[in-house]
Amino acid sequence: MLTAEDFTRFPLQMWEKVLSKVKKAVVFMDDKCAEALHWNGGTAALLEAGARNLKQFSSFEACGANEPKAVFVVSTLLKGRTVDIIKDIISLSHFQYCVVFTTVAHSVHLLANNVTAEMDGNPVFEQFEEKLCKWMGNMNYTAEVMHVPLVFAPVSQQLLLTPTFAHLFPLLSPDLETLNAKRPEKKRFGSLIDIDLHSVPAELQIEIRSLTSALNAMFEATGTREESFAVGPMSRIIAGELASHPQAKNRRKTAPNKASIIFVDRTMDLTGAVGHHGDNLAEKILTVLKPLPGHVTDVQVDMLELTSLQRTHHSQNTLAPGCLAQNQSPAAQTLWEAMLTSKHKEAVMEVRRQLVEAASKEKLPIKMSMGRVTPEQLCSYMQLFRSSWGALESHCGVLQLGLAAAQTLRHPDLPRWDSCLAFERLLLQALGDSDFLTVLKQLLPLMKPRGGVDGSASRSREDECGPDELILLLVYLYSLADEAQPAHPNAEEDEEEEELEKLERELIGALTFVITRETELSSLLQKLTGKRGSVRHSLVTTSSSIFALLVSEERKWEQHNVYFLSLLFLSKSSHLALLVSHLFHTHTHTHTHTYTHVSWSVWQAAPQIVERGNV
Repeated sequence: MLTAEDFTRFPLQMWEKVLSKVKKAVVFMDDKCAEALHWNGGTAALLEAGARNLKQFSSFEACGANEPKAVFVVSTLLKGRTVDIIKDIISLSHFQYCVVFTTVAHSVHLLANNVTAEMDGNPVFEQFEEKLCKWMGNMNYTAEVMHVPLVFAPVSQQLLLTPTFAHLFPLLSPDLETLNAKRPEKKRFGSLIDIDLHSVPAELQIEIRSLTSALNAMFEATGTREESFAVGPMSRIIAGELASHPQAKNRRKTAPNKASIIFVDRTMDLTGAVGHHGDNLAEKILTVLKPLPGHVTDVQVDMLELTSLQRTHHSQNTLAPGCLAQNQSPAAQTLWEAMLTSKHKEAVMEVRRQLVEAASKEKLPIKMSMGRVTPEQLCSYMQLFRSSWGALESHCGVLQLGLAAAQTLRHPDLPRWDSCLAFERLLLQALGDSDFLTVLKQLLPLMKPRGGVDGSASRSREDECGPDELILLLVYLYSLADEAQPAHPNAEEDEEEEELEKLERELIGALTFVITRETELSSLLQKLTGKRGSVRHSLVTTSSSIFALLVSEERKWEQHNVYFLSLLFLSKSSHLALLVSHLFHTHTHTHTHTYTHVSWSVWQAAPQIVERGNV
C-alpha cells in the first residue's frame, strides 16, 4: 500500500546516486541543489560518502594538482553560463575524472536545443562528455554526464518541497497582454485559460517540462498512477503536460498504486500566503527569522547563546548560523514534527520538555519550573549546555530548534503578527455581515505612518502595522471578497462603482504617504518599487499597480475556488492526495520565504480534509 514515507524516501534514493560517485572527489554544487541536499543529509552525507571537499559552483573556484576528481551537481541546463563555469573550473584545475549531474532531464535538453523528434540514447549528454575530456586535456580521461531529479526537499515525514522551482509563479493579466502583443490580432488569447504550453516563453516551457519530468520520476519510483486535477491557468498547463509525458503513458498501465495530485495556482488562494494563521510555532519561526542565505525553505538561528561570546555589532559574523534542518538527530526530527503539526502552546511545551530531558540525560544542574513557557526560561536551559562540549555536540539539533523557538517568541515583529491576525479575523467577520465597499473602508484608518504623522518608525508602538503589513492586509481582503468591482456594471451599480474607485484612490494616496514616511525600505518594498534609495517619484505608480493587479485578479478567484472545493469532494478518499501549490515566489510576504510559509498552511489543512473523506 502506498504511504507518505514512499514519497519522502524518493529524494534520498536520488541523492544515493550522487553519493555513489563522490568518493575522493571535490564536489561543486549550485545553490538550488545545495538547498535540496540541506534537507537530505547535508554536507555530512557527502563527507561520509568519501567526498574530499564541497565548494560553490563558481568560476572563482578550482582544485590543486593532488585533487584529480570532480563532481558537478547543477540545477540548470548544460548550456550558457553553466557550461562556462564548468569549463573555467576544469581549466584552472588538473582533473582526470569528471562527473556532471543535472536535475534537468535529457528530453528537456532536446527541447532547449529545438529538437522535437525522439532520439535514442542521450546524445546531448554524450557530446558534453566529449567536451569535458577536451577541457581536461586528454580524450582518454573519464567523463560522465547524467540526469538525476534532485529537486525535492523532504522537510518532514509528510511534506516535500521543491526549492528548485521557488521562482515559478502563475500567469497574471499583464502576462496575457505581453503574449497577445506578439500575436496577430485574430489569434490573440481571450483569457489566461486559453494559453497553452507552446504559447509561453521558451524559458517557462523549460521550467514546466522540468517540473513535470521530476514529478513523473517520483511517480515512476513509487509505482504510482496519478489522477490529476488543476485549479488555475498555470496549473492546467502543468497537469496537461504531466498527463502527456511520454514515459507516463506506459507507467500508468502497470503502476500498482493510485494517487490524486491537485495543482493549485497560488493566486487562487492568496490568503494562505499573506494570512497570519496564528496557532502554529513553525509558521511564526519561518516568518519572523531571517532566511538562511541562498535558501527559501530554512532560516538563520543565532547560536550566540551557546557560547561565552559577548553580543556586539560583529558577533553575528563570528558564528555560522544554525538552522531547522536536523537530519542527523532522531530527537530533533521528532521535535521538528511536533513544531509543525501541534498547536503553538503544545509545541512550545514540547520544546521545553525536550530541553529538560536532554539536560537531565547529561546530568546538568537544571532548575525545573512549571507554568507558562517563556523565551528567557528556554534560553536559561540551553545555556547550561555550553559548559559541556560533549553535551553540546550530542544535542545540537534539539538546541538549534530550541533557539529558533526562543528567538521567535521574543522577536520584535511578533506583536505586529498578532495585530495582523486580529485585523484579519475582523475583516473576515465583517465580510460576512457587510459588502466589500463597507469592509474596505475599515482599512482606511489603518493607513497611517508608524509613530504618527509627525513621528518616526523608530518611536512607533511594537504592534503598529507598517507598509508591509498594510499591503498584506489589502491582498488578504481582496482575495477573500466575492468581487472587487462589478465585472458588468449596470445603471444601478454605477454609483457604487464610482464610490469604490474613489475609495481606492484614497487608499493609494494614503499607502503612498505611509511608505514615504519610512526611513528605510524593507526588502518587499524594494522589490515592488525597484528602488533602494529615494523612491517618492515611483510610489504612486507602485501603489496604483498594486490595486490594479488586485482588482483584475480578484475577479477570477471566486469561480476557481468553487472548482477547487468541488475537486476536494469528488476525489476518492482511498487515494493519497498530493497538494502542489504554485506560489514559488517571494513578492507576497514581508520576508523572502513565503513559499514555505504557504506550504505549511496547505499541509496542515490536508490531514483534516483526509479525515473527512474529501480527498
